[in-house]
Amino acid sequence: MNNRKKRKSLSLLLVFVLVLAGILSGCGKSSGSNDDSKTIKLGVLEDRSGDFSLVGIQKYHAAQLAVEEINKQGGLLGKKVQMVAPDTQSDNKRYQEMAKRLILQDKVAAIMGAFSSASREAIRPIMDQNKMLYFYNNQYEGGVADNMTFNTGAIPEHQMVPLIQYMIKKFGPRVYTIAADYNFGQISAQWVKKTVEANGGKLINEEFIPLGVSQFSSTISRIKKAKPDVLVTLLVGQDQSSFYEQWSKSGDKSIPMASTVNMAQAYEHKRFAAPALANMYVTATFMEELDQKYPSAKKFVDKFYKKFPNDKYVGMEAESEYTGIMLWAKAVKKAKSTDTDKVIKALESGISYDGPAGPVTIDPKTHHAIRNVYLVHTDAKQKVHIDTEWKDVKPDWLSKEKNVDLTKKQEAKQYTPLK
Repeated sequence: MNNRKKRKSLSLLLVFVLVLAGILSGCGKSSGSNDDSKTIKLGVLEDRSGDFSLVGIQKYHAAQLAVEEINKQGGLLGKKVQMVAPDTQSDNKRYQEMAKRLILQDKVAAIMGAFSSASREAIRPIMDQNKMLYFYNNQYEGGVADNMTFNTGAIPEHQMVPLIQYMIKKFGPRVYTIAADYNFGQISAQWVKKTVEANGGKLINEEFIPLGVSQFSSTISRIKKAKPDVLVTLLVGQDQSSFYEQWSKSGDKSIPMASTVNMAQAYEHKRFAAPALANMYVTATFMEELDQKYPSAKKFVDKFYKKFPNDKYVGMEAESEYTGIMLWAKAVKKAKSTDTDKVIKALESGISYDGPAGPVTIDPKTHHAIRNVYLVHTDAKQKVHIDTEWKDVKPDWLSKEKNVDLTKKQEAKQYTPLK
């Protein structure tokens, strides 16, 4: 054999050995295991730029705060938690790319992430395919039943049902809905319709607004002509939030607005001059204004601004992100492992965390959160008033109406109220 053939044979042998070593090193590792002996990697996918960055930055900072606190208390299982957090840039394709990278390259133990429902649905199948533990720490339209997914934010049982009941009783039965034209807005509007009809009201119109729209003159004209008792607004992102200034200048200010997203997420009542957000009613699981009344909320807001003094607001999703990470940490400690199956079992034990807005407990059957809900409204100067508190609201629509029990049956789908 000549030297060239010898070198070729040796090269092929080396490639074979390296490939075999790689295969063997991957054997026996469950999803969610971590290669690094000194750290536990936690993936965080949030929008630090783009249309959803007003909320994404709050969530990213809340994650930093939670991880820092966990590490100050000794970390988990004798290891430090390392946050791996690429900017998803409000881009769903990037969400998918970064989710795959966190799972396959970074070998994270769990992933926290996404603001919009479209972003969540872009990556949820990737989590399922790779048996990756996933926390969606965000208010949303409800209905996700997925063994790999845990939802710590508010859902229609927390927000839409008590809000619509309150508004019809206080202001009247005729309801007009404007909503973002994607899965969040469409399914949330179904919940509005369902709840309005269940409470003797009438849905007089609904409009779905594309995300990039920022001009609302024709919509405002239709609302004024219809003269509803209640205007339900389910608008998201920086472009759509321009509705409120336009409504203040041209709309009928006597019509009260109701929302499950505005103010508590993107702090429109702070960003826009009064009376753009005047006469707005919101059901939320957290707002920084809760610090007026609740010591746990004040403590959270104070330490948030101490770490991030230049931030503009501490909203509902910042609290959900922080609490979601703390619930995950408690489950890891209880499981004494980052193994996905063991952590899920710990979460399904009904694990609870005393968070900034009161106790948050995982409902085993639905993987959603049992938590307190607050009804607030703004006056003419956009000062926030806390009207009502509902304690320990259960996320039981999936289990009661769809017979979902994720402790007994594997599922990976989203149910809607009209199906």
